[in-house]
Parts: sequence; structure tokens; C-alpha cells
Amino acid sequence: MTESTHPQQDAADTPAAAFRCGTVAIVGRPNVGKSTLMNALVGQKISITSRKAQTTRHRIVGIQTTDDAQYVFVDTPGFQTRHASALNRSLNRAVTSTLSSVDLVLFVVEAGYYGADDEKVLSLLPKNTPVLLVANKLDRIGENRSEVMMPFLEKMGQLFPFREVVPMSAKTRDHIARLFDIIRPYLPEGEPMYDADAMTDRSERFLASEIIREKVFRWTGDELPYTSTVIIDKFETEGRLRRVFATILVERDAHKAMIIGNKGSKLKQISTEARLDMEKLFDGKVYLEMWIKVKSGWADNEAGLRAYGYE
Repeated sequence: MTESTHPQQDAADTPAAAFRCGTVAIVGRPNVGKSTLMNALVGQKISITSRKAQTTRHRIVGIQTTDDAQYVFVDTPGFQTRHASALNRSLNRAVTSTLSSVDLVLFVVEAGYYGADDEKVLSLLPKNTPVLLVANKLDRIGENRSEVMMPFLEKMGQLFPFREVVPMSAKTRDHIARLFDIIRPYLPEGEPMYDADAMTDRSERFLASEIIREKVFRWTGDELPYTSTVIIDKFETEGRLRRVFATILVERDAHKAMIIGNKGSKLKQISTEARLDMEKLFDGKVYLEMWIKVKSGWADNEAGLRAYGYE
């Protein structure tokens, strides 16, 4: 399979001067770097990241506007194949519904690796929508890069008719500019969907809950993230000051103790890091209060999930 830098003729007939605007889905198995790629494309951290699977639980829209195009990226949850909870069914619905309504799909895999979970996502890719293959985490491959990538890309080309192949590293932002150049001709001509300075369609309230959840992920053990979520009880804005009152919802008393930590040390760390990230994103001071509530079975309650903002 060879790398291409131009789409097929039907996507490039119109003059380059025409303004283009379209939606681009970012899909892949958990932990291939979809959210890191989204943040690199938008130029701002709007999608939370961690080394753990199931970090992204919602469709997150990120927007990048240039002089000649508006790119509307949709970061989807990693498709779940190993757990059958109501929460995971909700995450999978978010993936499949997104694929049916976009102009272009970025199928993200880890450079040099293709496994059963990647294969499951590949089976969901639309046949009538252009799909680009993004081989991410290229920075993890050593000096024998060509020896690894050439057979890998040849194999991938046999599995699906990808329009383009982009080996890259979202973490180091290598080839981000090239990726924009490749994406643009696939977007339809049209007026922008959002204001030129918009970065996301999500509210500050939603972003605050995601930031807290990211810190919970990073400061707790492997089990807890799958049985916890964050609810913003109140979000107040007064000038450049935000007051955020949040509840961390967990399944068991033991999980509550994990978040609190010794003499409250872990909860304090989570709170401090979340507040600092909010202040950077919102460009103002943040007052943050957090509580922890135990609610057994929340992740397998369809009605409850909808109340917490899941689809």
C-alpha cells in the first residue's frame, strides 16, 4: 500500500479558493490516542486523556477554523468489546451513530499493531464515506521504522480501501499540518457551522466535569474509573470567576475511600489539579468544591445514565 497525498478526482474538482466545512469522525479502539489527536488538531485540550481505556465517554466536538476551511472533529469513545454494561452499550451507540452522519472518518490505530479490537472497529466503518487510516504513536517505533511500517501498511491496505494513509505522532504533533492538508479536499463546500473562534460545542460546565474525571482517572487504581462519574451540581459564573460544585459518583464505599486517600490527601490532589486545569482553560479563577457519593449500580441503569448525560 502506498501513501497518497491527494484524494480521488471527485473530491478535488472544485477550486481550492472555495471555503469548505465538514465533520470528521475520529474512531478506533480504546487507547490508540484519539483524544490526544483531537487536542492536537484543535490546538487546545478539550478532550481528556489518560493511559486507561474508556477515558472518553461522550462524543466531543472540536473545531479548528482557518481562512479557507472549518474542520469539525468528533472524538468518539473507544468501541467497547469486553464489557456488557449499560454504560458500554451507551458508548458504542455514540460510535455507530457518529459514523452514519459525518463527511470523513479518521480510523486511528497504533502504528505497527493491528488486533482483534481494531478489527471490530474496522467492521463498523462505513462503505460510502471516505476513510483515512491514521497510524498513530509513530514515535514509539525505533530505528527500524521502515521495516515495521512497510509490511504493516501493506497489510492494512488489504483489509480496507482507505483513501489515504497518515503515519504520525499526535503526542509530538508530527505531521499535523500535513493531516489538515489531506483532510481539506474531502470536506464539502459550505459556510462555517460555528463562529471562527469556537473550539468546541460543549459548555464550560461539561468541560469542568470532564477535567475532574480525568484527574480521578489519573490518581486512582485500575478498577475505579469504570465505576465512577462526575456530576456538576452547580456552575456559577461571575465575571472571570467560576464557582464549581461537583459530586464524584462511585459504586462502593471502598471506592470512596480510594478517592479520599490518607487524611484526604488524594482528594486534595485531584481537586488542586482539576482547578488549575480549569483556570487555564477558562482563563480565570475557579473556586471548586467536591463531594463523593456512593450509588451502587449507577453504570448499569439506563434511565440513570441518561440523567447523567449519556446517550
